Amino acid sequence: MSIYWVVLLAAVLVEIGWALSLKWMQVAPGPLSIGTVVVLTLLNMVMLSFAMRGIPVGTAYAVWTGLGAVGITIASIWLYHDPVTPLRFVFIALIIGGVVGLKATAVA
Repeated sequence: MSIYWVVLLAAVLVEIGWALSLKWMQVAPGPLSIGTVVVLTLLNMVMLSFAMRGIPVGTAYAVWTGLGAVGITIASIWLYHDPVTPLRFVFIALIIGGVVGLKATAVA
């Protein structure tokens, strides 16, 4: 796995943290929560931009958004008791299947 894929996967984790920090900013607005959102936004964009140096833009963005969506959905089920239904997990599996397909067919 190239450094670009490693950075992209790290950016996915930052994306999940960023989405969770938005929720935190909603329930506890203040300098720390707002600052966290700003820092994670900047870090996220820098990491995604770096990953796109070695991964096609469409692939990198689809992987980043897809895995980010899966991660935040699972985190919100765990942390915020969002609904759990079999159909939600079917669609999560479809997203993961798409990401695996994109990785398998990527040039980098």
